[in-house]
Amino acid sequence: MGSAQLLLSYGQAFVAPDWRHHRSSMSVRFPEPGQLSAKGASAVISDSTRRNAMAKQAGDLSVRGFLADYYSTPDHWDVKTSATRVLRALNAWCYSQSQCVADGSYVSSLSAIVFRARTAHLFHAGDTLVFRLRGAEFEQLTRDHVTDLGGYRYPSRALGMDGSLDIDYAQFPVKQGDIFLFTTQAVLGTLMPSEYVQLIRQDASDLNAACDRLAEAAVQRAQSRGYGAEQFCFQLVRIDELPDEQPDHPGRAYGELPIPPELSPGDRLDGLEVQAVLSRTAQSRVYRVRDVHSEREMVMKAPSPELSNRNAYLEHFLLQQWVVERVKSPFVVRIMESSRPRRFLYYLMAYVEGETLAEWARRHPQASLTQRLDLANQLGKAVQALHHRGILHQQIHPGNVLIDAHGQVLLVDFSACRAREAGGHRESRELLRQVGLTEHSAPEYALDDSVGRRSDQFSLASTVYWLITGQLPYALPPNRLHRHTDLEQLVYRSARTLNPEVTPALDEALRRALDPQRSLRYRRMSEFRHALRQPLAGNRQEARMGRNPAHFWQGVAAILLLLLVLSWLLR
Repeated sequence: MGSAQLLLSYGQAFVAPDWRHHRSSMSVRFPEPGQLSAKGASAVISDSTRRNAMAKQAGDLSVRGFLADYYSTPDHWDVKTSATRVLRALNAWCYSQSQCVADGSYVSSLSAIVFRARTAHLFHAGDTLVFRLRGAEFEQLTRDHVTDLGGYRYPSRALGMDGSLDIDYAQFPVKQGDIFLFTTQAVLGTLMPSEYVQLIRQDASDLNAACDRLAEAAVQRAQSRGYGAEQFCFQLVRIDELPDEQPDHPGRAYGELPIPPELSPGDRLDGLEVQAVLSRTAQSRVYRVRDVHSEREMVMKAPSPELSNRNAYLEHFLLQQWVVERVKSPFVVRIMESSRPRRFLYYLMAYVEGETLAEWARRHPQASLTQRLDLANQLGKAVQALHHRGILHQQIHPGNVLIDAHGQVLLVDFSACRAREAGGHRESRELLRQVGLTEHSAPEYALDDSVGRRSDQFSLASTVYWLITGQLPYALPPNRLHRHTDLEQLVYRSARTLNPEVTPALDEALRRALDPQRSLRYRRMSEFRHALRQPLAGNRQEARMGRNPAHFWQGVAAILLLLLVLSWLLR
């Protein structure tokens, strides 16, 4: 590799009494040249608490999750934006999963440095340790966020500890020859700063050997002081070469990629020919396009040309592509790769031949309750897939749901989606208002209250209610609310009065998911989906009996007779 590129060396050593129950994890990723220029190289270490039954899973997941998701963020995002969004999304997932396990949690400290060009970007949460050795100077770069409880030191502000995450961030220039040491709280009370310097410098050409020396010295010191067997991990990263100068960000700032002009059928852009205009709104344009080389049909989504100076929306526009790329579900539309570099700001999705849920309902007025609940269950799976990745959809309604030729549901619009991260309630509400509240939006969006997964639950339930009754659950649509006293006007209309097929259990499930008070809805989406599936199971059993009841009972009698004969023969 030439001197125009960043070049690193690294070494690692790990000591644990029982490898199967280790609680620390570390990794270095040095990507291919193209991604190296856009995203840089990364070094990460994580450490969970000693008394955590799930320490190994927590430590491993945080490192793997950060590296996988960071390198999946759009090239248009800078390092700080990419890493911060990833860490907050990862924190939300870890925190939510911790609420679902009886023993242990997904809490872990994490420190990561992203080396891009001639700059290091440090991200830190908890009590993991990062030092820099420059010449004879040995400096700690991270702060210990710990709490003393009963004589034990526990990390505070760690990943997965709370619904919000306070991330320490610092950026600083690096020099050729800088060495960075990543380790954990276990080493405190063992080695002195001068000993770190001596052991690393003893033969700095072999960083794995240097880490082994550190681990061996730490173990000996701990044993001599009566610490007993302990876990130690050391990771060294050295800057071997630096680029001659700071290059421009290859993805360029999102505002620098031009927004496509207004397009019409027959126009071409980046080798994509417009076949039809699917949607024109104040925020975006959606086209059906054909790749002139591969002949693939796709859907192109681009910002509206009128939004050229509205950078806040353009930043969110790029988030939409990242959201869809992270969610792997047959019920969520797929992102497609372009066959050539983009010269304009847009992204591509798979083209699905089908109709919206609203169009399907108009064409199938005689559809059974079982058919409608099957579509509702598929839509629930799509929303749950987003929630598993820490994403709120925020605009679930019949126009954003597509039914393909095989009757499969696809969630296709992400204009208002947001990563579920701390302090984002106000931003979420403002984004949805900019895109537009609908008659299926949860009341909290109109009333400036906190929003979350149960807000999506309301919109899903409202859509399901509409699907099986053709009406809305409230005489006053929630998007027409102006003050909290208006909530008194939201009196639930029983779905059974509009559709006699609806069972009392299904009606109660819808009523609960549609409660105006967010805290009174189902705690988890899975509970609501389970309630929706119950009528399906009952209807299928009744359908089997209903086709020919006489044959059904004749079959039951034959089975009983056979069992009686067998009991005689086996006496």
